[in-house]
Amino acid sequence: MSDQRILVIDDDHELCELVTEYVSAEGFDVDAVHDGEAGLREALAGDYALLLLDVMLPGANGFEVLRRLRTRSSTPVIMLTARGDDVDRIVGLEMGADDYLPKPFNPRELVARIRAILRRADTIPEGRPVMEIGDVRLDSGARTVTVGAEELRLTAVEFEVLERLLRAAGSVVSRDQLTRDVLDREYSALDRAIDMHVSNLRKKLGSRYQGTERIKTVRGVGYVYTLPPTAADPDAET
Repeated sequence: MSDQRILVIDDDHELCELVTEYVSAEGFDVDAVHDGEAGLREALAGDYALLLLDVMLPGANGFEVLRRLRTRSSTPVIMLTARGDDVDRIVGLEMGADDYLPKPFNPRELVARIRAILRRADTIPEGRPVMEIGDVRLDSGARTVTVGAEELRLTAVEFEVLERLLRAAGSVVSRDQLTRDVLDREYSALDRAIDMHVSNLRKKLGSRYQGTERIKTVRGVGYVYTLPPTAADPDAET
């Protein structure tokens, strides 16, 4: 089934074989490509639910593949990074990766990350399917976000972070809660994923509306989506 197809883009043939064997046993169809240019072509041509993308690739590195992919596709991406290389993780998240996993990794952790992202991408929350706050309109059913008349291209995780913040608009949502709700894992002080997704949202939404900062950081706690003076009631359905 197309919603269970995963593409691995990694030049480590043994790792690709291991991932294919383990992930296939969990019910997914897996294809593997071993260089960046071919991987990008396959990612854009195929109907994949998720990509596993290595940073170090021949042809075009993982960052270049991700950059070019994000101009045309919002397919979820998990970056595979070298353990301890925080810079690669931050750069990947800034460029639109949904999550990252350092090598070497436990195959069970990989499957858990895959399922968490796909579950979020396929879930339509109950109640308040459409929310409008200020000039932002989020439709959970259609999985769309518009700012004014412009429709934004968000990753699956960015969409879920924004949806969670809008539902609690005016109240602080902790990093712990966002990490559990969106990434299905416990928050760690070294885990920058949520922070980078919020940073990306600020860039895409525009940092301010009617002179008010859209998403404020509450130092040491988390984030709050600020209600502008003319905002609609976030509990109202449209």
